Amino acid sequence: VLVAGATGGVGQLLTAKLLERGYKVKALSRSADKVQQLFRGAEGLSTAIADMRDASSLPAALEGVDAVVCCTGTTAFPSKRWDGGNNPEQTDLVSVRNLVRACPQGLQRFVLTTSAGVERSDKFPFAILNLFGVLKYKRMAEQELEASGLPYLIVRPSRLTDGPYTSYDINTLLKNTSGSRQDITLSLHDDLVGETDTPRAVAGAVAEAIVQSMLLEFVEGKKYSIGSREGDGPGRDPSKWKALF
Repeated sequence: VLVAGATGGVGQLLTAKLLERGYKVKALSRSADKVQQLFRGAEGLSTAIADMRDASSLPAALEGVDAVVCCTGTTAFPSKRWDGGNNPEQTDLVSVRNLVRACPQGLQRFVLTTSAGVERSDKFPFAILNLFGVLKYKRMAEQELEASGLPYLIVRPSRLTDGPYTSYDINTLLKNTSGSRQDITLSLHDDLVGETDTPRAVAGAVAEAIVQSMLLEFVEGKKYSIGSREGDGPGRDPSKWKALF
């Protein structure tokens, strides 16, 4: 499995979970040092150095890959994360488009994480989040994947809480946590409303959802919004996750 964004918040958790379950993982990154710092040569892990904004750097990284998970992203509003051209257009559209187009024939699954609200970017509160186009570009990337002919799954998390705090946003500033809201809500529509933060680390909800989805054929071609609510949640139980999906 190639994990694009392996050193980011969701990517770190996903990579660890995949390795734990016995998958071989290629961590796609611009920095081999950062991959080494985070994973310290874990068994089953290799590093693919590429810049997704540069299409020519991707074919070599995708050699021998059976599945791709793209969980890259940047901040919705201007921040230090935007330095060096890491704005929403380059990160959420150009990079994802390049990755999709570079995928080999015979790929078994492409999982893309985007965001809740991509189909409601003109409605409150998503219109505020989309002031600099982040939801627009994420939706355009989804459409690129949908039209690619690749076997895909799209996961749309609500606002991510808990660490790793890798970004420059209000969640990091306040060190938001999900507390007792560990149960998971999945929807086949972009319709989650209200208190729908998604616990990223305490339950590893997004990463766990992606890992569990790898074993389910019927999720192919679907888009799932994911949020949280009060309760214990499915944990790592495959039967509970299958029922949720």
